[in-house]
Amino acid sequence: MPWNKNDYPNSMKNLDKDVREKAIEIANALLDEGYEDGKAIPIAIDRAKMSVGND
Repeated sequence: MPWNKNDYPNSMKNLDKDVREKAIEIANALLDEGYEDGKAIPIAIDRAKMSVGND
């Protein structure tokens, strides 16, 4: 199920807006590649933090 800026995993709710939007984008791409939700979400959050510069 793809996520968007209004519907995303609870684990992303406390992220900064920019990081959350990037994490959603990355998570959706990972899902398209065949990752399961449980793996895609933490990977996406980590990559988004690095990408946006909020580590």
